[in-house]
Amino acid sequence: MLKNFNGRPSLATVLKASTVAGIAAAVLATGVPLEITRSYAEAVKVQAPAVPSFANVVDAVSPAVVSVRVENRVNPVADNNNDGFSFDFNGRGFDDLPDDHPLKRFFKQFGQDPNDQQGHSRRFGQNGPNGGPGGKGRLRPVAQGSGFFISEDGYIVTNNHVVSDGQAFVAVTNDGTELDAKLIGKDPRTDLAVLKVDGKGKKFTYVNWADDNNVRVGDWVVAVGNPFGLGGTVTAGIVSARGRDIGSGPYDDYLQVDAAVNRGNSGGPTFNLSGEVVGINTAIFSPSGGSVGIAFAIPASTARDVVADLMKDGQVSRGWLGVQIQPVTKDIAESIGLSEPSGALVVAPQAGSPGDKAGMKAGDVVTALNGETIKDARDLSRRIGAMQPGSKVELSVWRAGKAQPLTVELGTLPIDQKDASADDNNQPQQPEAPASEKALADLGLTVGPSDDGKGLAITDIDPNSDAADKGIKEGEKITSVNNQEVSSADDIVKVLNQAKKDGRTRALFQIQSNEGSRFVALPINGQG
Repeated sequence: MLKNFNGRPSLATVLKASTVAGIAAAVLATGVPLEITRSYAEAVKVQAPAVPSFANVVDAVSPAVVSVRVENRVNPVADNNNDGFSFDFNGRGFDDLPDDHPLKRFFKQFGQDPNDQQGHSRRFGQNGPNGGPGGKGRLRPVAQGSGFFISEDGYIVTNNHVVSDGQAFVAVTNDGTELDAKLIGKDPRTDLAVLKVDGKGKKFTYVNWADDNNVRVGDWVVAVGNPFGLGGTVTAGIVSARGRDIGSGPYDDYLQVDAAVNRGNSGGPTFNLSGEVVGINTAIFSPSGGSVGIAFAIPASTARDVVADLMKDGQVSRGWLGVQIQPVTKDIAESIGLSEPSGALVVAPQAGSPGDKAGMKAGDVVTALNGETIKDARDLSRRIGAMQPGSKVELSVWRAGKAQPLTVELGTLPIDQKDASADDNNQPQQPEAPASEKALADLGLTVGPSDDGKGLAITDIDPNSDAADKGIKEGEKITSVNNQEVSSADDIVKVLNQAKKDGRTRALFQIQSNEGSRFVALPINGQG
């Protein structure tokens, strides 16, 4: 186990050292022999304050950290003559070279005129630099990143975005050894990937995962990686925050660290002072393009399970509920009678999905899963995704002002399935409806019948209204209010009046747009 350092010197230590120095200076001023001063200093045993050092951690973990070089084939110039010959000079053929170019003079001198009698370009390379008829291109480095050994038999963890465009991979250890690596599997949803090197019987130094429960904001961490292709580089900082959502996907739950992380650090580990991996560096916030002290790491708890699945069979199987969800805001909670803004609001169940078969409906709020409270939409996504397909789960759903239980047997998340999003870019575009005959002035909305007869088209909106502030736009459609379908302005007013009688100050509008469906809570004070 690696030991932590003692921290900064106390004020008492500093004062003591200062006092001793002052006394020594005074003794010298009085002309007392130097031997006496030295004896006094030795007698009081003046010690320099302990200086924090990460050297023990770095010495222990560096052999487990690698640089990842990603290679791809760079295709040669096309063979326009279909004669099986090709050549590539950084993307140029002989025709593109000037007459005084050394290579052009070389081939002319040795009887290899780049142009035949018909004036066609002869592109050399059948057994040349591209290695075969037609030329498939050379493997050339196209990206660099970082990674680390997670087992002694050569499994390496890195980021999906590091390896996603590669055809070949090389792991470079801290002593400069280059090892060909094979891609075992990748998971774009969590931006993780696993490579494997063949050590021919060699046992690699590897590192272990940390326990997320022991990671606190303010803890020291050390990042090791390959920034800008420089090779093994160490930076240090603290855990700045936990649970960050950076909009990269439904499983966002990043650690934020202030250790300097730059391009090339992606896929590299962040360690605690015990040499355990607390996170995998994957993104930075950088207006300048370099480190500004805000980096994001995939937490060990997320990485541990995904990496185990990838090592097992190269893919990740996730539970699937099959409903589009969105967060519950304070306004939405008030509009449906929830005591606090928590849980996940169901926008729409997908036809034939496990949620649809279990009876989930638009407007439901999932407040608990297997008896544990759901904090928000991201929390539900992560927890469902962490479960095995086929698992039966007990949901607590808030519907029509009261909680009720639902049992759902989870399906398998399709590879191309959006996990938990209210967005759907494949929704048909709704044509603009004729001008409405009645304006809901207090809401800032003017509505009219939709062409398909379902819901109400929004034909005008007051730019100074609450509806405009909430992002509602002309051309969108209202499909329900407080989970009741509406087809006229009178239907809306009827629902709002009932909400007022029930003591509600807000109503929940379901809005349909080209980008999908969402819920918006609007104030209803003043509605008659």
